[in-house]
Amino acid sequence: MSKAAITSPELAPPVGPFSQAVKIDGFLFFSGQVAQDPGTGKVVEGGIVAETELVFQNLSAVLKAADKSFDDVVRASVFLTNMSDFAAMNGIYAKYFSQPFPARTTIAAAALPLGACVEIDLVVKA
Repeated sequence: MSKAAITSPELAPPVGPFSQAVKIDGFLFFSGQVAQDPGTGKVVEGGIVAETELVFQNLSAVLKAADKSFDDVVRASVFLTNMSDFAAMNGIYAKYFSQPFPARTTIAAAALPLGACVEIDLVVKA
């Protein structure tokens, strides 16, 4: 078993003992991304739409570092601090995927890192 970390130079380095993504056995497992602005290190202002857009930009940067795209995503997990944000998040989410859509779970969370209202992680076919 050989695993390798995937890191995007476009994002701030992780602030804890984790990798942005790990490649192992034909898959990439992404750590959750919140709407952390790479320049300031803070969550972008503007609510669920602005946050979801930046989450997808951050995920895209890690996909790019792995030479992959959203077409390679097989599973996504979405965490929301307010399930009333589901429709707005889903509208942004739908812009990044086409059929067949990845499998997905959406979970309500009491709180997310940096006070974010959305976090998304991915599993990608390497």
